[in-house]
Amino acid sequence: MMQCDMWVKVIIGSEMEKTSVITPKDVLALTTITPKYLCPLQANIYKLRFGKFILRDMTANRVLYSADPGYEEKQETDDSSRLIQYVLPKAFLRLKVVSITVEFKVGPKEMKNFRMIERHYFRDKLIKSFDFTFGFCIPNSTNTWELIYSMPELSEGEMKEMVKRPNETKSDSFFFVENKLFMHNRAEYEYVG
Repeated sequence: MMQCDMWVKVIIGSEMEKTSVITPKDVLALTTITPKYLCPLQANIYKLRFGKFILRDMTANRVLYSADPGYEEKQETDDSSRLIQYVLPKAFLRLKVVSITVEFKVGPKEMKNFRMIERHYFRDKLIKSFDFTFGFCIPNSTNTWELIYSMPELSEGEMKEMVKRPNETKSDSFFFVENKLFMHNRAEYEYVG
């Protein structure tokens, strides 16, 4: 199995045992965006690939964004494939609940206890942490996962700052199977309008 990077020890503190396995407990202790990815692309031994993606305002039941990039096999050779840059209307910051429906494929290995932890930051301050469990994914399957996000309550000042400072709102998405990190993606957000 591909080993994950151990810089988490620097962030969390010296009480953490030096290990090549990064767990949910480790990433839940992070207090700022990670300066680098915590595992290499090759750690995705489950061949997890994301396809269709729909972002919806749950209160108005309105689609805000939809994409279907398909599942073509790409040889990912650098970390640029792990960064998503979103441009959203500033009104997005006022939403109470959003959902993301994502379709994904699993390769030839089963995924037990599939879990995603997503941590959102503005200027290195934690805004909100989300923790979702999918459970079991059978090998060579296509799955749909709806994630419901209760949005953080932001002050008027915080919203203005987030609009003024594009891409300083960031998130880390950590993916685990049986409590071992195998994928780490990042997103940056710009709010316009």
